[in-house]
Amino acid sequence: MDSLSNWGRWGAEDQRGALNTITPDVTRHATQLVQEGVTVSCARTWSYEAAPDVDPRRVPQHFMLASGEGYRPGEGPDRQVALDFIGVAFHGRTVTHIDSLAHFMWDGRLYNGASSRLIRTNEGATSHAVINAHTGIVTRGILVDAPLLRGVDVVEPGDGVGLADLDAARERCGIEPRAGDVLLLRTGQLGQRDRVGPLPADAGSAGPLPELLPLVREHDVAVLGSDTGNDVSPSGYERFSNPVHQVGIVALGLWILDNAWLDDLAEACRARGRWEFLINVLPLRIPNATGSPVNPVAVF
Repeated sequence: MDSLSNWGRWGAEDQRGALNTITPDVTRHATQLVQEGVTVSCARTWSYEAAPDVDPRRVPQHFMLASGEGYRPGEGPDRQVALDFIGVAFHGRTVTHIDSLAHFMWDGRLYNGASSRLIRTNEGATSHAVINAHTGIVTRGILVDAPLLRGVDVVEPGDGVGLADLDAARERCGIEPRAGDVLLLRTGQLGQRDRVGPLPADAGSAGPLPELLPLVREHDVAVLGSDTGNDVSPSGYERFSNPVHQVGIVALGLWILDNAWLDDLAEACRARGRWEFLINVLPLRIPNATGSPVNPVAVF
């Protein structure tokens, strides 16, 4: 919490944290990675079905307020419209979303020392909310494809992507994290879930290892994401149940992209022999929210 802290680095009132490393020059240089104009979505398709590892109350909801079933040619009326309701508790293991700096606290403090009491039951996140990223996250993305590097199909629950995987990515893929990057770590876990079904809630999870956090701080990575909830479970720590979130968000001001769909991106990277690309992560412009569902799009 102390050695990796970015508190005060961008001013005492800062609420953007590591997003400050995405300067206009960083974005401009990232756009130069676009060679083909090919786009790849990094969002998982929503599922409306409950699963053993998901609280049923957190399953996305969708229903129609008005449909087209009552209309027939020649019968009118002239105004024929369909309307939807969509509701989602996006934090969890299944919906692709980004966490703002209001999502986690430590010892009663948010990132930059602000009081955790600023996150209120009635009003929501009155500070450090996702709206601080309303201009969008448009920068270079890099993919560390751990199953490819290890010669396996999936990183197993309880294991995680760590420094050895980053070293292998440097050697085999020629990528090195740099300031303002979105660093994506593929485990294959989310793709396996869609192929064979969810694991029981107590089966654990793969994800980034907390040993990556000093590297993330050293290279000024803006966003860390994976095809998991971004913490290995069990964590192996007594007090840190979610060390990447607890230390990353609160100390570093790191924005975290949970449950990214990285199988299609991995296929695109392998086909091109390229593991860097322009990426756009565009949170909804929601006031007082601790995060937002997103559809991150990589552009080659």
